[in-house]
Amino acid sequence: MDKSKRPFLKSKRSFRRRLPPIQSGDRIDYRNMNLISRFISEQGKILSRRVNRLTLKQQRLITIAIKQARILSLLPFLNNEKQFERTESTARTTGLRTRKK
Repeated sequence: MDKSKRPFLKSKRSFRRRLPPIQSGDRIDYRNMNLISRFISEQGKILSRRVNRLTLKQQRLITIAIKQARILSLLPFLNNEKQFERTESTARTTGLRTRKK
């Protein structure tokens, strides 16, 4: 058969296998900040399992460890630098209507 007559066969590509994000020696614990911080976004959100490439059990353990670290103040709940800036609200309050007498 020619290659032109086999349009639906997949080509053999070499895929580079990705290393797992958590090795067998790593301990998933709320005190292991180097490990936990890899699974949090810049905004402080827990990244999804699909993004992390974790198994279901690993994702559950990571989530529990992150939540424990947040409760014990090892991690912030929000990671916003602009958390206390109020540029929009001050613009809204200056344009308040006054009552007619």
